[in-house]
Amino acid sequence: MSSNNVIQDESQLSADIPNEQVLKWYQNMLTVNIMDSIMFEAQRHGRLSFYMVSAGEEAVMVGSAAALAAKDVITCQYREHGVFLQRGFELKDFMSQLTSNCNDPGKGRNMPVHYSGKDKVGVHAVASTLGTQIPHATGAAYALKMEALEDSTKEPRVAACYFGEGAASEGDFHGALNMAATQQCPVIFICRNNGFAISTPASEQYRGDGIASRGSGYGIETLRVDGTDIFAVYEATKAARRKALEDGGRPILLEFMSYRISHHSTSDDSSAYRSSEEVAQWKTPTNDPIARLRQWLEHKQLWSESKDNETRTQIRKDVIQELKLAEREKKPALSAIFSDVYADLTEEAEAQRQELKRIMSKYPQEYDFHQHVGGLGGL
Repeated sequence: MSSNNVIQDESQLSADIPNEQVLKWYQNMLTVNIMDSIMFEAQRHGRLSFYMVSAGEEAVMVGSAAALAAKDVITCQYREHGVFLQRGFELKDFMSQLTSNCNDPGKGRNMPVHYSGKDKVGVHAVASTLGTQIPHATGAAYALKMEALEDSTKEPRVAACYFGEGAASEGDFHGALNMAATQQCPVIFICRNNGFAISTPASEQYRGDGIASRGSGYGIETLRVDGTDIFAVYEATKAARRKALEDGGRPILLEFMSYRISHHSTSDDSSAYRSSEEVAQWKTPTNDPIARLRQWLEHKQLWSESKDNETRTQIRKDVIQELKLAEREKKPALSAIFSDVYADLTEEAEAQRQELKRIMSKYPQEYDFHQHVGGLGGL
């Protein structure tokens, strides 16, 4: 694999990508984009405490997830909404986590956009701590390699890890790549180089040639890809998965070049460190991943303006409806405050639980325990 090869010729695309699959990609990209817009505004209205959008990076998420197998193990950062959606997450799942209701697998204990889908879609829970998911992926890949050696009849699997170019400055990145290389672990490191680590542009993050050059330094095959072209993303990830499983396993590093059109999060104002003209340049049909795919679909006479308007309207209705339903659900039982750390509560934790229950019983008007499953009895 070359470290600077971009798939541009349509003739290079696999013949096994049916039109229905490409249409599904486009609808998923639209869903992520529209959901992001609605939830960003919902945060501004006080309905959420926090949110992060992924405008400009939809093709990276949807295209790469489409190329991975259902049983592959995935760890990610916090902008991979499209990965969850492509692998089977539903709007209800997103809204349950964002509103911290009783249907959230994380039991309301994580910040919004820190989704958990290990049991449903094979994606481990998102953590705020930057870069920790990278060595986790190497460890998972090593376990998968041992599993394959013990039982050759099992279907081969890879681990895939998503992170931004800013996270590649963490020590976890270097340790994970070195171990993966020396132990030949079947892991795909997927870097979303969107140009910014919060407010720090890539030009101030490193002096080398992006993240791809680091892969060769560790003896890892690397590919740099146009992250705004979903076909290139899909083909690159598909090839990476195949190579990661060759000869007993090996790591592959993918660097998808894109641009973070949005603010870093609802806590950020990107106008403080970049111009509106710069952002506008990446919203043009030649740079925006959704617009690029729409043009391709229209060229193939698979899409039209009327279909686009109709689909956007329906997605918007569905997102708003699921948000309203999620907000009506009860919050997780209060016992979740103390569970899932120890198999049995320690004496100290039990004493704290009893004290909390005593105080809430004494001052019921000060607490909203009626909004939780089981009320005070759920503690």
